[in-house]
Amino acid sequence: MDHLGTRAATSSFDDWVAVRGEALLRLAYVLTGNAADAEDVVQDALSRALPRWDRISQADDVDAYVRRMVVNAHTSWWRKWRRRESPVAEVHADAVVAGPGEGVASDERRRLWAACQALPADQRTAVVLRYYEQLDYDEIAALTGVREGTVRSRVSRGIAALRTQMGEETGGSDD
Repeated sequence: MDHLGTRAATSSFDDWVAVRGEALLRLAYVLTGNAADAEDVVQDALSRALPRWDRISQADDVDAYVRRMVVNAHTSWWRKWRRRESPVAEVHADAVVAGPGEGVASDERRRLWAACQALPADQRTAVVLRYYEQLDYDEIAALTGVREGTVRSRVSRGIAALRTQMGEETGGSDD
């Protein structure tokens, strides 16, 4: 590719990131649980996308293609983390309290967030893509590279775990 073609591809990439970058960061944040890791995951995915942008920009669904890159970057990230980190004692969601000016709804969101973070990464990814990104099971399967039945199972188990965790934390029971 000549110098002008490279500049045009970079400009197209920059324009796309300006429009979709925040959505990618939100997705990565929900997957990783914190802003710093989300930025790292998105940066990794975008740094891999830029050199291939001419080809990626020709895809039927550019957003889905790059979302998959973010999901893959997250998967690689947590696999590396799991190998090198030693987890510390668990932080229990009941330790989360509302701050000044925050109400019950905010506290409930925090407990849900803590419960979501406690899910295994594959279940959390499936639940996030299903309910946060509002993707269909077949789209999630394509993004994560697993069969649709596996996605359905991960979502089902994740939701069941969230219900159990939230029921325990709120003192509710199904008895």
